[in-house]
This record gives sequence, C-alpha cells and structure tokens, in this order.
Amino acid sequence: MAGGWARDGAVQEQIDASIQDELKRMQANKGPVGESLTHCAECDEEIPDARRKAIPGVKLCIDCMQERDAAFKARPGFNRRGSKDSQLR
Repeated sequence: MAGGWARDGAVQEQIDASIQDELKRMQANKGPVGESLTHCAECDEEIPDARRKAIPGVKLCIDCMQERDAAFKARPGFNRRGSKDSQLR
C-alpha cells in the first residue's frame, strides 16, 4: 500500500500510540482509591454511610461530585498525522 511520505507501518504505529496514550489517561483517572472519608473533602458535609459502602474510597458528597461532573469537559480525540490538506499547504 502506498503511504506517501510515511514509511510502512507508520499509520499503525500512530494508531497504537494514540490508543496507549488514552489507556494511560484512563488508568490515571480510575476513580476513588483508599478508604472512604466520613465527611466531604470540599464542603465538610457528612457523606452518607450508604454512599461510602457503594463507592469505596469516596471523598466527595453527592452535591460536590455533581458540581465537579458538570464542570468536566470531555477531551476530543485528535489525528496526530493531520489531514493531507494541511500537509500540502
């Protein structure tokens, strides 16, 4: 298969690198770890026992977690190679 200026296998290497980067990012943000707190780390409100049992390692109350989730913005994927049009300019 013709690859233009890229060597054979370069496209697959880019795909593999993108997948590995995303896996590392996901593993770094797995979620709560360790023992659950009895009071929220942000507002000091008591965390219900049922929540602590349901989510081991929880650090935030429901209200603070909802605020944090609402502020989260998903990171879009990107093409490391760029488009062919951008390479021709």
